Amino acid sequence: MKLVLVATALSYLLANEANASPSPAIHHTKRDVELTSVSNNWSAAYAKAKAAIASYNLTEKVSLATGVGWQVGPCVGNIAAIPAQGFPGLCLQDGPLGIRLATEVSAFPSGINTAATFNRELIYKRGVALGAEARGKGVSVLLAPMMNLIRAPAAGRIWEGGAGDPFLASAAAEEGVKGIQSQGVQACAKHWLNNEQEHFRDYGSSNVDDRTQHELYAAPFLKSVVAGVASVMCAYNRVSNKYSCASPELLNGLLKSDIGFKGYVMSDWWANHATSDAVAGLDMTMPGNKVYGNAADSYFGPELVAAVQNGTVSQSRIDDMATRILAAWYLLGQDKNFPSPNIWSWDFNDPRNQHVNVQGDHAALIRQIGAASHVLLKNSGALPLKKPRSIAIIGSDAAVNPAGPNACGDRSCNVGTLAMGWGSGTAEFPYLVDPLSAITARATADGSSISSSLSDSDLTAAAATARGKDVAIVTISADSGEAYLTVEGNSGDRNDLYAWHGGDALVQAVAAVNKNTIVVVHSGGPILMEAWINNSNVTAVIWAGLQGQEAGNALVDVLYGNVNPSGRLPFTIAKQRSDYAADVVYESDAAIPQIDYTEGLLIDYRWFDAKNIAPRFEFGFGLSYTSFQYSALAVWPYALKGGPRPSTDPSLYQNIATVTFILCNKGGIAGTEIPQLYLEFPKSSNSPPQVLRGFDSVSLKKGETRVVKFDLTRYDLSVWDVSSQRWVIPQGTFGVSVGASSRDKRLHGTLFLL
Repeated sequence: MKLVLVATALSYLLANEANASPSPAIHHTKRDVELTSVSNNWSAAYAKAKAAIASYNLTEKVSLATGVGWQVGPCVGNIAAIPAQGFPGLCLQDGPLGIRLATEVSAFPSGINTAATFNRELIYKRGVALGAEARGKGVSVLLAPMMNLIRAPAAGRIWEGGAGDPFLASAAAEEGVKGIQSQGVQACAKHWLNNEQEHFRDYGSSNVDDRTQHELYAAPFLKSVVAGVASVMCAYNRVSNKYSCASPELLNGLLKSDIGFKGYVMSDWWANHATSDAVAGLDMTMPGNKVYGNAADSYFGPELVAAVQNGTVSQSRIDDMATRILAAWYLLGQDKNFPSPNIWSWDFNDPRNQHVNVQGDHAALIRQIGAASHVLLKNSGALPLKKPRSIAIIGSDAAVNPAGPNACGDRSCNVGTLAMGWGSGTAEFPYLVDPLSAITARATADGSSISSSLSDSDLTAAAATARGKDVAIVTISADSGEAYLTVEGNSGDRNDLYAWHGGDALVQAVAAVNKNTIVVVHSGGPILMEAWINNSNVTAVIWAGLQGQEAGNALVDVLYGNVNPSGRLPFTIAKQRSDYAADVVYESDAAIPQIDYTEGLLIDYRWFDAKNIAPRFEFGFGLSYTSFQYSALAVWPYALKGGPRPSTDPSLYQNIATVTFILCNKGGIAGTEIPQLYLEFPKSSNSPPQVLRGFDSVSLKKGETRVVKFDLTRYDLSVWDVSSQRWVIPQGTFGVSVGASSRDKRLHGTLFLL
């Protein structure tokens, strides 16, 4: 029946679209989630694990759950080998954009940039490459992907994950997990749960209602579980006044029972506060010792053995912990020829660090993702550049830190080109191509002259350099990171949403003397642009994000039109900070600071829509050098919605409706469009005005036409019913919109399910 309806839909589309190609290719938008295969793989892994555990004694089982301590083994986290059982141990290593504390590795674009591609294939390929580099270093568990949502735009670590929408974040999480684990490396979904700011992260309480928790913050983790993720990291913070790593409601309840997670839960580093956390559902303590340092104490280890012996923790719970850890090891085939660690995180000159080069050809992928994640926000005909006679390049962000891109530990400074944030989610740059060197190389080939001023504060020099040039390119930045490091007075979270180092004044000084000023923004999230965005002399603006090692080359690809920009904002850029639904809680006198998620379901664009606030640039926005036409929307339900379903019901993820339309490149050059599908839920559901439920990256030649198809699952069409604790498709008619952003709708339709 489904095939008949889809075929009928395509026939209808082609018959009613005069400009359509005779046989346009169908562009599918989702990978099928093979739940049966994932479940079968876990079942086989569990069978092996249970057979193996039968021969383990209590001390050996507890050893599987206990890290050896900080800076004791080669990796940031280590589980000791158990030679008598043939178990080689585990190496756990950051992180989200590359292998941390290692040499001869790649520095990939950040998670927020990867999300900005709106391209599942590129997200998956990045995961594959990260997994390959981890395996090459002997890393058995890669501490990635990070999937906390952008609730507060100033939050320090949003660049590691990077989406203000749960559907986009879930897609990135799912593809990242699949990619990493395709290489036989365990992925780790983090940070469970509600770690959406750095201030008070060690003891504050995030307070979230049940529906919001399910529909927003747990959603990326759910999709990671559906994808078969091996491990989950519980967060530092409290949720509803209980530590995340000590909450039976979060661990045994929501994660393991409701969502059906079959792998193991590890603590974030030193987020284990008591031996009893094991009863709450914590399976592994990291790095093993109780507090920061290398003391040999642990809440697990001998203390957990004693707790079993005195009856405080049951033997069955220990068996479950050990089985989950071994099952994940078997799931990824790590019992067969998995390489031993060849790194020593604590001293690059230590002979145990073998400096194995694992970069392969990943630079090309890094450059591709980098270019695809540039978001063109404004273009008054300035771009693409066409061999300008003279170019001025302004700003310290245009050139690499004179001391080198790795001069500051864990990238804890904003000097020179900003290509990643700071903290544990960083990696060592093998090199960093900065904008100045990349543009200079292209300009030399074109015969263009280059002048530069790399001071952010010398506005006189900036203006003098820019005056009289055909084009002036101003690079500005805003950095953020993790709370254990403070950079320029910012303790992880940003203090404000402005460009750092007087970036607004720098842009204004250049635009005052040059009528063709292009602004490039390197930041891990939104910045406020009101000081200059409407200046007619600012002819183009690019949000470049945090690009990794190929930052300059990726920028040049977009500036000169070698790549037609296709990046889209994975967040909203507001006109003022107070327009956002939520902000970082910076101050509190309470023993346990309360971080109340009072906005509920209304984060990012949902809030702007519900409150009728005009953004500067909306979620999903991005310009191209060509233009696209949307036409012939068709909406096809082909299954009954059925009754309430738990998260573990495979039928929840079955497709039950299809949306098709025709997309045509009407411009003069090839380009890539990012069509987006938004649903308006029936009013009875008390849902946000609209929610993202589909996107794709569709590359079209000049004049090419293609039919695009979005599939909708029961999950896509459901809301969480608090009373029944099930997913329910609400009664009524759904509005269906397809367009180029959350506020640029080209086609409208409706969907009704029986």
